[in-house]
Amino acid sequence: MSNATYHANGDNGDQGSTEGELNQWKHRPPYRVHDKAEDFKVRYQGSCHCGKVKYQLSREKPLDAKYCHCTTCQKIHGSPFQWSAIFHKDDINFTHGHHDLGWYESSEKTCVHKLPCKVSCAYCRTPIMDEGRNMILLFPTLIDFKSPEDRKNFDISCHMFYGRRVLDIPDGKPKWTGINDQSDLIEDSPQDAVNELKRKRQEENEEKNDKDP
Repeated sequence: MSNATYHANGDNGDQGSTEGELNQWKHRPPYRVHDKAEDFKVRYQGSCHCGKVKYQLSREKPLDAKYCHCTTCQKIHGSPFQWSAIFHKDDINFTHGHHDLGWYESSEKTCVHKLPCKVSCAYCRTPIMDEGRNMILLFPTLIDFKSPEDRKNFDISCHMFYGRRVLDIPDGKPKWTGINDQSDLIEDSPQDAVNELKRKRQEENEEKNDKDP
């Protein structure tokens, strides 16, 4: 495949330029390349399948990690569920592939850079991350873990949209019917997590009743 054909079919369609209004996203996190003089401590490295897109991570542990079983994740990833890890946008540094990224906004089914959106390699189509308005969701399977301890840093805290699963995962982790903390716990969720959820919701209802005239 020639470069001309690739860029014509690519999702952002640029030739690597950083100038102009259409390229302003390259100067903002998470796409802004960190200067070598900055105090960016590289903890992990990741890449897409073809290697055109490569990045570094500075945070030792993600803010959270989850398995998502929603049908959108199942279709886009072509797998039973999505394993994602949440990071701040400044935690990532792209070393290769600024102009080799493509976007997809699933609600409107458009390929423009509109948040929240899904980011992939425009060449091999490997999903790179989901970019939200404040955070990014990275996919740990792209990371080159150097030890079992590194891998363990990305252990999940819960399952989301577990009611839509295509296979059972009896791991004793909290399992939510939708987004965690905003839906109900089901299946083999730990009893202490279920009790804590009931307590929180009871407190919220009591607080709401106290405010109502």
